This record gives sequence, C-alpha cells and structure tokens, in this order.
Amino acid sequence: MPALTIASPTEVPAFPPKAPHVVGPKTKKATRPTAEIPEFLISEARKTEPVAWDAKKHLAYQPPAKIHTMKDIGLEGHGISTTAVSDPFPLFSKDAMLQMRREIFSDPVLENCRYSSDFIANIVRGMGHERAPFTYDAWWSPEVLAKISEVAGIELVPAFDYEVANINISINDQNAKVLTGSDEKASVAWHYDSFPFVCVTMASDCKDMIGGETEIRLPSGEIRKVRGPAMGTAVVMQGRYINHQALKAFGGRERIAMVTALRPKSPFVRDETILTGSRPISNLAELYPQYTEYRLEILEERFRAKLKEERRREVSRRPFNVADIRAFLTEQKEYLESMLEHLYEVE
Repeated sequence: MPALTIASPTEVPAFPPKAPHVVGPKTKKATRPTAEIPEFLISEARKTEPVAWDAKKHLAYQPPAKIHTMKDIGLEGHGISTTAVSDPFPLFSKDAMLQMRREIFSDPVLENCRYSSDFIANIVRGMGHERAPFTYDAWWSPEVLAKISEVAGIELVPAFDYEVANINISINDQNAKVLTGSDEKASVAWHYDSFPFVCVTMASDCKDMIGGETEIRLPSGEIRKVRGPAMGTAVVMQGRYINHQALKAFGGRERIAMVTALRPKSPFVRDETILTGSRPISNLAELYPQYTEYRLEILEERFRAKLKEERRREVSRRPFNVADIRAFLTEQKEYLESMLEHLYEVE
C-alpha cells in the first residue's frame, strides 16, 4: 500500500463574519390572533375569479432604480452577496396581486393559517400549494426567481414551502399597538430575519397611503429609510444581516405585505438559516419536516461533491490536504449543530 502523502500546511481560509443574533417573538407556541379581519376586505377579495398563474400575463418586472450594496451601508464582507437592499421595483401585475389576495382571504387559509406574535399582530403563513396554488406557482416560477436573483446578485430559491408568502396584515396602522422592540411609528419591530434574503411585496392599494418605508440601522447607529413599495412592487433585502423595521402606513385602509424567505440555491454557498423567528408562528408539524428535508439535501450534495473531489485527488496522486478537509468537516459540523439547536420539542 502506498504511503499517504500529506500536503504542506497552508493557511486556513478566513471565514466571513457570523450572522447576527436573532431575537424572536416572546411567544413560544403558535398563537391565533384576537383581532378580526374586516369583512369588507374578505368579501372584496373573494369577488376575483380564480385563474392559473401565467408568467407572461402576471409577471410585470422592471429593474429597480437603485440597488444599495453591503458596502454602502457599512457591512462590506458580511452576508452572501454584495446586495443589501433594493429600491422598490415592479414584480407582479395588479391582476396577479388580486389573485393572491383572493387566496389569502379564502376560508381554508383564514381558518388554518392565521397567527399572531408580539412582533406582528396579524399574520397569515404556511398556506401551502393546496390552499394557495396561484401564490405558490408564482413564487416557484423560474421567471420570477430569475428576476429576484438578478436583483439579489446571487441565485435564490424559496427557503422551503412553508416560508412562501408570509403575509403581515396591519389595519388602521395609526391605532395599532406598539410592538416589542419597536416604537410608535413601527408596524413591524426592529429585527434581523431568520433567512438570508427576503422579498417583500406590497399586496395593498397604496393610493392615499403615507409611510410604509423600511428603516435600516447601520453599524454606526445611523438610520436610513428605503422607500415604501406600491401594490405589486417588491423590495429584495439581505435581511439576515441587516437590522431593520417596517414603518406604519397612514392614510390607507390597510397595509398587507407579503414576505417570501429565500436562501441560496447552490448547496455550496454558506447558509445561516435559523428558525428563531418562525417557530413561534408556525405549525411545527409542517415547519420542522420541511426545514429538515432541505438541510439534509444540502448536506447530501456537499458530501457527494467532496467525495468526488477526494476520488479525483487520489487518481491524480495529489497529496491529501488535512487543513482543507478539516475546514470542510468543521463547516458541516456547524451546520448540523445549528439544526440541533433549532429542532426541539416546544412545551
């Protein structure tokens, strides 16, 4: 048997800064909201006749006027892309948004998918393809994902099905309760997201609406505003690494924001997805299996690729690189430890 050849020690590659700590809702278990949704919103939404998603008809993409970079906001080197946050840009047509509103305010969704937390008082999430086929076909559409990825500067996909189209609903914002970690002008408290990227799409008619911007807190403490979107327009943000809050909107009758969580499509890109923000507002019987499945698929792809790389190394008789394999194994160990940290029974 030939002797094992060890490559000369090399400098271990420097890892980028870790993602910030996420503070989740105080609630531990999923809680149903006490505030009722006005009947006029429900009846109005249900007047729309259902149609199937058609990218040629329903995609209305135009590039954002500006994409703010991580360097622009003092976070160069953080995250998985140079994109920090975009200006609002047209993404879906009005007809597409009316179809999504029809599904959001349908009986099956309102009966099974409404949640509340001390961050957001009225949430709809985890609708699933069966209850919201148009919405899910839209967000999994290759055409839509290509445009979002173009803005993000990295190829993205929805984190998993449960995180498609999280709906934050605010009615008469000026009278809304001040939420944990926020101030009187905020509708969604200061927070970091649990997922690398989010795409926030406005599902409300913004006529006569004032406000609704996103505020970003820079490392220096400076606060910057990103212009609020109009109906059918979207903002792409690397929210896992940026401290932000959504401001209240005044003058309109409601503010309905649709937030889809996104992660890198490539299994070889760092993925710091966690469940801190999702667990207290989710059906764990759906959230945990979907989270586990996608994570195991990522690990499977990484180990298969590393095994092929090792086999090619042996054939080419290149020396074994201890530092490289240890760095790889350390990364997978941290990935597994993160799963163990976030998968537990909730009493």
